[in-house]
Amino acid sequence: MNHTPARIALTDDLEVSRLVTGLWQVADMERDRSPLDAIETSAILADYARSGFDTFDMADHYGSAELITAQLLARGRRGELGDRRGYAFTKWCPTPGPMTPAIVRAGVEERLQRLGVDCIDLLQFHWWTFEHPAYLDALHELAQLQRAGLIRHLGVTNFDAQHLHLVAAHGIRLISNQVSFSILDRRAAGALTSVCAQHGIRLLAYGTLAGGLLSERWLGVAEPAADGITDWSKMKYRRFIDAIGGWSAYQQVLSALSTIAKRHEVSISNVANRWVLEQPAVACAIVGMRPGERDHRADNCRVFDFRLSAEDHALLEPALAKTRAVPGDCGDEYRRPPFLTASGDLSHHLAQLPRVYAAQPVDDVPGRYRVSSGSRWEPICGYSRALRVGDRVLVSGTTATHGEDTVVAPGDAAAQATYVLDKIAASLTALGARLEDVVVTRVYLADAADCDAVSRVHGQYFGSIRPANVLLEISRLIGNYRVEIEAEAIASQPVPAAP
Repeated sequence: MNHTPARIALTDDLEVSRLVTGLWQVADMERDRSPLDAIETSAILADYARSGFDTFDMADHYGSAELITAQLLARGRRGELGDRRGYAFTKWCPTPGPMTPAIVRAGVEERLQRLGVDCIDLLQFHWWTFEHPAYLDALHELAQLQRAGLIRHLGVTNFDAQHLHLVAAHGIRLISNQVSFSILDRRAAGALTSVCAQHGIRLLAYGTLAGGLLSERWLGVAEPAADGITDWSKMKYRRFIDAIGGWSAYQQVLSALSTIAKRHEVSISNVANRWVLEQPAVACAIVGMRPGERDHRADNCRVFDFRLSAEDHALLEPALAKTRAVPGDCGDEYRRPPFLTASGDLSHHLAQLPRVYAAQPVDDVPGRYRVSSGSRWEPICGYSRALRVGDRVLVSGTTATHGEDTVVAPGDAAAQATYVLDKIAASLTALGARLEDVVVTRVYLADAADCDAVSRVHGQYFGSIRPANVLLEISRLIGNYRVEIEAEAIASQPVPAAP
């Protein structure tokens, strides 16, 4: 029997626990209350660290989690953790907007100050909307700070497959992507796992126990009332249960897990975590804790005492077949409906995010507006990125040009198509239109061999919209571009007022 969690080398110089202790629920514990005592709570974390659970995950918005971890890391420097030192994985989740070197450095320095360290073990970056391309500026600056020694390793959180591939193809070295991944939410087992294999990126899986809902405590329990679940974690994963088919479908999965657990003489939670840890891209599972309330270390260690057999998977398959797939890709729950988050509907929050572009009225032409993306070619050639005439919106041929003239992901057509369609979406948004309003797209390829890759990206954006489409191979595109796309839409909303 294992008495400590197994370890894994994320890199040659970063070996951590395969069961990472998540501190998200610190924020829930502090909701409408005073912050937890950092010194007293760090003593609880120290017990975890000494028993092998020495890796902790947090974020800039997890209440006082970083401050508590700072006290833990100080204990490690004083030799109070035995042969452990404690590892801190934290996240920076800025509001989209210009990501200047000063803004990025300030975000990192705040993490350093709150953790009381000179270098962050793993800094994970979250971005709210890919229509705003400044995430590439932020990641570039984070990579600069990594080279300067302020960040040991760089990761992201809640990036979908397309945008993880874009970032890697653009030359940003990441070691991890933290995403929701459980036997209920299996989105990461598809395209995202393939992208991870392609670029040598590992997944850090959260939600593996659905906030505790994947446990014996809930087996056979009648569906609680809408207000019967009050802690943030279970509120969030209750929405995932609704998305996969409801309480009955969830109970069938729970029953199958229970049968397997009894065969191995372990807990339902052990089986749920084991399933995630055996997924090929997964490095670690993040298991949340509520410091001072409950301690599941002894049970959690049993996840390493067995492996799932072909018979186990055969027991699971009928139950899983009765569930629906969680819609979309990883991270979509933070960017588009359905918003499967602790706070529910994020529409209001997302509507308040700064727009990438602003519509400018065309002088002396009533009802005509234009958008500029800042490309140096627009004023030279005398054209607009997009133009609205009445309700008709026309988006010029768009390439993967970041800022004035940076080519995104040179040589990678799929990554460039992703960037282009985000740019088109941002242009439409500025003029009161959406991707759903698009009626025709025209795609130009420098090489017909890229047809499949670009078409699959196009399908990710327009698969349910199905506009008219033209795809052509042309003799060449100017510059180091593989694809150019233009679009037309019939706007469904007025031009947004200037911010």
